[in-house]
Amino acid sequence: MPKKTTKPAATSLYSARLLFQFRVVVDGEANKRRLCEDRIITFTETHARAALREAKKRGRAAQFNFKNGNGGSVYFEFVGVLDLLHLGSECSQGEVWYDIIQRLTPMERRATLIPPESELNAIRLNE
Repeated sequence: MPKKTTKPAATSLYSARLLFQFRVVVDGEANKRRLCEDRIITFTETHARAALREAKKRGRAAQFNFKNGNGGSVYFEFVGVLDLLHLGSECSQGEVWYDIIQRLTPMERRATLIPPESELNAIRLNE
């Protein structure tokens, strides 16, 4: 009997927006106001549910902890998936995220909506 071959499942590009927190514990008490990281990752997966599992897996894998200079324990924790996008044919090459929202006269208000280039993170942190 001939061996049955299965064709590998087609993969699609997904982008996930992950939320992390830095939780600091001093004398058994955790801080309430926490520094958070909003991270966007991209990866390929076969379908949306598998992409969600992969996003959560990557989020959990990114967790770590350490002792700070004051002796407190710092925990970098994965909070959850804020959003998950299938980056299909509507995306341009190199595009990793998009959000469709309504704004009132954005072009006319661009001076207040768009920050100065000097305030963009990659520019500000490297100058």
